[in-house]
Amino acid sequence: MVTEADSKTSARTAGGRVSGSWRWPAIIVAILFIAGIVPVRAQGYPSRPITVVVPFPAGGASDVVARIVTDRMSGILGQPIIIENIGGAGGTIGSAHVAVARPDGYTLLAAAMGSHVAAPVLMPGLKYDPLADFVPIGLTADAPVVVLARKDFPARDLKEFVAVLRQQGGALQQAHGGIGSSSHMACLLFTTEIGATPTLVPYRGSGPALNDLMGGHVDFMCEQSVSVEAAVLAGSVKAYAVSAPERLPTLPNVPTAREAGIDYDMSIWAGLFAPKGVPAEVVTRLADALDKALDDPAVRDKLTRLGGAIPAEAERNPVAFDGFVRSEMARWAPILMSTGAGK
Repeated sequence: MVTEADSKTSARTAGGRVSGSWRWPAIIVAILFIAGIVPVRAQGYPSRPITVVVPFPAGGASDVVARIVTDRMSGILGQPIIIENIGGAGGTIGSAHVAVARPDGYTLLAAAMGSHVAAPVLMPGLKYDPLADFVPIGLTADAPVVVLARKDFPARDLKEFVAVLRQQGGALQQAHGGIGSSSHMACLLFTTEIGATPTLVPYRGSGPALNDLMGGHVDFMCEQSVSVEAAVLAGSVKAYAVSAPERLPTLPNVPTAREAGIDYDMSIWAGLFAPKGVPAEVVTRLADALDKALDDPAVRDKLTRLGGAIPAEAERNPVAFDGFVRSEMARWAPILMSTGAGK
């Protein structure tokens, strides 16, 4: 029951009169909020677990980086962060899933350059727009590429490997994580540089592709160091080169491509995105948590031990990351179109 005192503290109209129907707007807002029409506010965010979609199967580079970073972010935010792997089509299926998710900050995307840079060029009819459908949260890490082959591949070094690729061409099978994936882009740049045309074998992600390479079912692939270091050190695959300017401390016996006179310098990045429409306060909260996670010594140690690099603080924030993604799209579009890889 509403008392006279209660009514005196109720909302007033512009003319100073007490509104007798003051309860209805609050009830309507509550109903709309439940229905998802009124956007969530950042106050109290997050109040429940957050799902981060990795658009590739478990075990790939994007998955490894996402798990390391979000594990620390979970502690900072005070809520569990659940990794959900939705692989397929070079990362575009999982990305499309997040693009239409409710923009409340509880469904995020751990994407790589393939899904946001290559896919728009190589995959006509893409079900999302990387710029219009997502809000960048921050850059998480980047890593050089390792050129790998099955462990019994006959070439002894990169020069011999390149010679075999040029001679045998389509007789050799190159695995990758799907058209437009970063592993596809990495080998596309490499084989274009050396003038080789192998047969491409797509997978639902680089994890399954690497498994088949270790099993000797395909001949070679190009993948980020963060997800292949263990296989290289165990001798499960043969590593011929890294795409970095210098040898990696974690793989000191693997030469750079430059050492063999091949101009192959590439780094693959990963980042965190939210669906378009997420409140700015929520994006700021997530970006701050990501920033703190990347400054955590344990996180930095795990990523660097895998050959990854932590972006500088000025490069991580949403504005800087948005500019970076746009510049990457502009840089790669003519390269990808010139190869005709999407035809």
